[in-house]
Amino acid sequence: MSSRWHTVVVDAVDPGRLGRWWAEVLDYRLLREDLDEVVIGPAADVYPQLLFNRVWEVKDGKNRLHLDLSPDDQEAEVERLVDMGARQVDIGQGDEADWVVLADPEGNEFCVLRARGQ
Repeated sequence: MSSRWHTVVVDAVDPGRLGRWWAEVLDYRLLREDLDEVVIGPAADVYPQLLFNRVWEVKDGKNRLHLDLSPDDQEAEVERLVDMGARQVDIGQGDEADWVVLADPEGNEFCVLRARGQ
């Protein structure tokens, strides 16, 4: 017996805003939305999906789990994401890292990896 990865749950003060932001980042669809919960994914029956769950406290501290994005062009993708409201953050990755650490509009860190061959 084994388990399958179904959903990543992200706590969010504003799940609608954050869910729509990530849907645009990943070119996902908004699958379900109410006041307390938003679900996005590539399609209704395709997993894993991302679920944004309303919480009242703001994020405090570094994430223990994060997403890595793998774009075709790292520099262009970082520029696009910053234009969308992400910001670069330093979590101790150093100047020699070949990935860029960003934070989404609620401060959740994620990495933009260097494209293969870059």
